[in-house]
Amino acid sequence: MTTIVGGTRLALVHAKYALLEQSRVPIAIISSLAFPVLIFCFFVLPVEAVRENPAAATATMFAMIVFAFMSNGLFSFGLDLAQQRELPWVPYLRTLPGPPASRLAGLVLSTLVTASLAMVLVLTIGLLFTAARPEPLAVVVAGLAVIVSSVPSALLGLIIGTACSAKAAIAVTQLVMFTTAFASGLFMPPEVFPAWLELGSRILPVRAARDLTISIALGEAIPVWAIPVLLAWTIALGVIGIRLYRRDEGRRFR
Repeated sequence: MTTIVGGTRLALVHAKYALLEQSRVPIAIISSLAFPVLIFCFFVLPVEAVRENPAAATATMFAMIVFAFMSNGLFSFGLDLAQQRELPWVPYLRTLPGPPASRLAGLVLSTLVTASLAMVLVLTIGLLFTAARPEPLAVVVAGLAVIVSSVPSALLGLIIGTACSAKAAIAVTQLVMFTTAFASGLFMPPEVFPAWLELGSRILPVRAARDLTISIALGEAIPVWAIPVLLAWTIALGVIGIRLYRRDEGRRFR
């Protein structure tokens, strides 16, 4: 019990200082919050057929929320972790007795804070300027589903941040983010995809997160294929991410 309490406190300390570090570069926080909002404002609000349709507006709003969590997870774990590995302070932290899980948990918590703020902004704009009117309980449950289903994106970011240098991580993270977002139907609904792309995109974790979240928000039946896809990706990426993290720790700090 003492170990768990101590690890939790240490994770909160890491989260606190991660947020303080981000606040010293305001553009980093602004971009994390504004990017999903700007996409929603520029590509959704001007389209009357989507804006005035309650179901379409709700679906698009939650698609942007999924994008917010995906992009924050990829950049926080992918880009930030790669940059931290090249700084002298972070390698020193990894030589201290504190468990590595506490540091990663702190990064998770700080990422959840920024992604949740982006979610609030998208929800506010969507409710104010579109016909989206989801039930309050559906919003809460869908929000929890977004958080849980964003785990594969964070694990993918962990793999990028551990395997790539800082310069390479920038390109790889952006490539993965935009390719995955498009193929998963975050920028346009999968219904307009060719049949082969619509079917093939179902193996992607972000497509599963999108369909799961939107189904909950609209009060529709949950797609049965989404949960096994998310579980499979979480296990596979988790195993790879942990092995790369341990290999990097042994190679660089022992």
